[in-house]
Amino acid sequence: MAVIAKYCPNIEIKVVDINQERIDAWNNSNLNKLPIFEPGLSEIINNVREKNLEFTTNLVDSIKEADMVFISVNTPIKQNGIGAGQTSDLRWVEACARQISEIAIGHTIVVEKSTLPVRTAKTIKEILFATNDNNQQNKSFSVLSNPEFLAEGTAINDLENPDRVLIGGEDKEAMLSLKQVYLNWVKEDKIIFTNLWSSELSKLCANAFLAQRISSINSISALCEVTGANIGEVANAVGQDSRIGNKFLKTGPGFGGSCFKKDILNLVYLSRFYGLDEVADYWEKIIEINSWQKMRIYEQIVKNLFGNLVDKKIGILGFAFKANTNDTRESPAIDICKNLINEGAFLSIHDYKVSKENISTILSKENNKNWEYVFDVYEVFNSSDAVVILTEWEGYKNLNWNEIALKTKRPFWIFDTRAILRPEELKKINLNLWQIGNGYQIN
Repeated sequence: MAVIAKYCPNIEIKVVDINQERIDAWNNSNLNKLPIFEPGLSEIINNVREKNLEFTTNLVDSIKEADMVFISVNTPIKQNGIGAGQTSDLRWVEACARQISEIAIGHTIVVEKSTLPVRTAKTIKEILFATNDNNQQNKSFSVLSNPEFLAEGTAINDLENPDRVLIGGEDKEAMLSLKQVYLNWVKEDKIIFTNLWSSELSKLCANAFLAQRISSINSISALCEVTGANIGEVANAVGQDSRIGNKFLKTGPGFGGSCFKKDILNLVYLSRFYGLDEVADYWEKIIEINSWQKMRIYEQIVKNLFGNLVDKKIGILGFAFKANTNDTRESPAIDICKNLINEGAFLSIHDYKVSKENISTILSKENNKNWEYVFDVYEVFNSSDAVVILTEWEGYKNLNWNEIALKTKRPFWIFDTRAILRPEELKKINLNLWQIGNGYQIN
C-alpha cells in the first residue's frame, strides 16, 4: 500500500487494523519503530503518510468509503480439525468478507492479497453475495485475486520493478480498474490477466518452486561436504546453464518465512483431497529435506563439540529467517536454537533487527536462563565454545576474527551455515571451521 501511495498520489489509501497498538506503531513519528523492517520502506512511509496514506482503526467508515478493498490478513496453517497441519486457517479471511458484506455501500471490488488455497475466492464470493432481507440492496461486489510475489528484504524493489503483476478474476471491468492502478508505474506487458483459480494456484506454485530449489541445493550441500566438492562452485556451474539460472541456489540452514512451508502444505492437502497422492508425496519431500537440513546442522554442532553441550556457551549470529528483515516466522534458527538448549547449551544471541522481546516469545518455553540477548555482536564471543552463523547479515561477513580469537575458549568452533566466511583467513589464526557445503574438511 505504501508503494501504491507513492506512485498514485491521487488515490486515497487507508490501511486498517483493529489492533490499536499496531496502528499507533505505524503512525509513530520515529520511523525506526515501525512494526516491520524492510529496506526503503520507512523513507516511503515518511513521504506518503498523512498525505494519501492513512493508518487507522476506523473499520466501518473505511469500508463504506472504499471503491476497492484488499484483504491482507494472516492465513496460518490450521491447527485443529480437518486439514490440521496442512491447509490454511481462513477464519480471518472469512471474517473480513463478512465485515465487507455488512458494511460496504454501492459497488465494491474485493481483492484477495493474502496467500490463499485454491478456490478461496469461492468462499469469499458466497459470503459477499449471500442475500438476507434487505441488507444487500444497493450493494454489489466483484472478487479479484492479486497475489504478491515480493521477497522480504528486497520487497520495495520487487514491488517497484515486478517480474509480473497477476490479476485473476471474472469481471473484466473490475480487472481493468485494478490494472489502471498498476499502470502508474508498471509496464502494461507485465500485467497478466487469468481466471481466479489460475491466479490463486500460481501463487502457491511460485513459492513451492522456489522452496524446491532451496531444498535441492541444500541436499547437494551435504553431498559436497562428503566428496570434497564446494557448493559455491557447484551452484555457480549449474546456475550458468540458461535453462536453470542462478537464482535461489544459495545454500543455507533451510528456508523460512511465512509462505514457503505453508504454501507447500496447501499443495499437499489439495493434491490429497483430489486423490493425487503421488503429487502430494513429491511436494512433501521438499519440506522433509528442509527439516533434515536443520537437524543435520544441529547434529554437526554436537558432533564437533565432542558430543556434549552441557555447560558450553554457544554464540548465535542471526535469528531472522534471512537478512534485511526482522521476520522470524519459520526461521531455521528457532529449531536449531531449541535443540541446542535442549542439549544443555547456553546461547548468546545477536541479531541486527530482531528484538529480545520477539526471541523471548519464541524461546520462553526453553527456559530464559539458558540464553541471553546481546546488542554488541562481539559480546557473543566472550568465553564461548562455538558460534553458529544462522542469518547472512552483512555485518557478520566482516567480523574481526583476530580480535575474536582473543575472547573465546579453545578449541573454538565456527559453524557457518550460510557459507559467508573465507576459510583461508580463519585457518591462519587456527580457528576451527565447519562451513556448509564445503568439502575442504575431508582433504
